Amino acid sequence: MISLKDICKTYRIGTEVVHALDHASLEVEDGEFVSIIGPSGSGKSTLMNIIGCLDIADSGEYLLDGIPIEDYSENELATVRNKKIGFVFQSFNLINKLTAYENVELPLIYQKLKKSERKARVRAALEKVDLVKRAEHFPTELSGGQQQRVAIARAIATHPSLILADEPTGNLDSKTSKEIMDIFHDLNSQGNTIVLITHDRNVAKQAKRSVNILDGRVSEATDDSIV
Repeated sequence: MISLKDICKTYRIGTEVVHALDHASLEVEDGEFVSIIGPSGSGKSTLMNIIGCLDIADSGEYLLDGIPIEDYSENELATVRNKKIGFVFQSFNLINKLTAYENVELPLIYQKLKKSERKARVRAALEKVDLVKRAEHFPTELSGGQQQRVAIARAIATHPSLILADEPTGNLDSKTSKEIMDIFHDLNSQGNTIVLITHDRNVAKQAKRSVNILDGRVSEATDDSIV
């Protein structure tokens, strides 16, 4: 599924050179549920962007479903993002002028699926997050937890190889956070591969495997070593 080997990424901020990723390596198998945990500035956002094909490493090798990513063009990367990766963000990233149904449908329109296929996929995705009855509501008419469930439905409607969740509980209270994590557990039990980025130890521990990132370096984590 995911194979990162000796990934390096450097940014220049004024005269300062920042090594966001320093020979980072990570393997994620099909069907795994992995959390990546690290404090602010640890490199986890950079790692997420590279896994999600939103950015390219300066050096190293990234294979997604056995395909090398580092030499892809922008158009090819966009295709990979649209077909292989379902994104769930902390800020939901919903379009307020679209209903919940339309937000979930949008990536399927980009995939140029027929209307009947889009309808079936949207309904199935909304059923999985228990939001069929809210399909015609706009984001501003939904609670934070409901908005995040719409975002999850949008992510899974494309039938991606990978669900990449960036701080998906960061803007939610503890009760709603548990509900969202329960959805991720259900999706994983159905065979979905999930990589979850977080700074929250309690959230990280709910994944089947946790990985630490600190100073741009990745290491396997135990309950005691989660940073």
